[in-house]
Amino acid sequence: MTTRLRSRCLPAVVLMCAAAGCATRSVDVVPQPADPARYAGWDCERLFDEADRVQLKAADVAYAVDERVGSNVVALGLGVTVFWPALLAMRPDGPDARELALLKGSFEALQQAARQRHCPPPPMAMSAARAQALPLRVGERFVYERRVGRSASPQELGLRVVALLRDRIEFAADFAGRPQPGPWSQDLAGNTRADSHAPLLSWRRLLKPDLQLGQVLVGDLYAADPGAVAPARVRAQVVAQGVQWIAGRSFDVAVIELFGDAPGIDGGFVRLNGVMAVDRASGLLLRLELSCANPDFALRRRLTRVEAASG
Repeated sequence: MTTRLRSRCLPAVVLMCAAAGCATRSVDVVPQPADPARYAGWDCERLFDEADRVQLKAADVAYAVDERVGSNVVALGLGVTVFWPALLAMRPDGPDARELALLKGSFEALQQAARQRHCPPPPMAMSAARAQALPLRVGERFVYERRVGRSASPQELGLRVVALLRDRIEFAADFAGRPQPGPWSQDLAGNTRADSHAPLLSWRRLLKPDLQLGQVLVGDLYAADPGAVAPARVRAQVVAQGVQWIAGRSFDVAVIELFGDAPGIDGGFVRLNGVMAVDRASGLLLRLELSCANPDFALRRRLTRVEAASG
């Protein structure tokens, strides 16, 4: 590139960075100091759990930043222990910056408190207290009635809980008992992680922890073959919330209305509408109904029963 061409391009690059809020070093968001004494008396397990909560909340803040600056850091679906250094390298502005500064300060205070208690490195497994509060157990199989398209016959979809980890829940998927390749993994808000490989419609960057009535959400739906079909962009709103008895088990349910645009079969976009119900504590899907002219985004999935862990 010639000097003259570089001089012409430089102002445009500067303007693009100013408009988008280019990411820079973590020093640009200074942590708001927090006193480790606020965690006095906490044992290591409680400190680990709170650090997880702070990091997940920070990821939620970064979703808005990701939209504004066009960064793909959050969309990578990394676990919290890998995600945190990447988050520190982002520079949000305004309220996001203030909230992120508070979260960073709290995280540093938690780390200092853990060092003062001589805590070991946090384990990958979810703590027993957190796992006990969830409405699912390792080894249980959650069975759904699944219909793809408008008139397809029902299929049995099984999701067996393989692991409860600090930042995610892992499942093994099957159709009528026939195992499907790859794991099915979701974060604790219920978003499908990018490392999930089972051939199922999935959603990313849509759900948030502790969903509240009236909350507005934005995210993406991915077809069962995401490499062949572009994602659908959806907006959503929590329209109902409360405890329900489903498939013989009690869940704290959030009902979410979905609406947006999906890629058309012959180009362009087609409307998408639907409803989703998830458990607020675990993010577990309870019901999903989508209506769309693109059959890749027209389906129903409904939890019908829960099978106990074998053995």
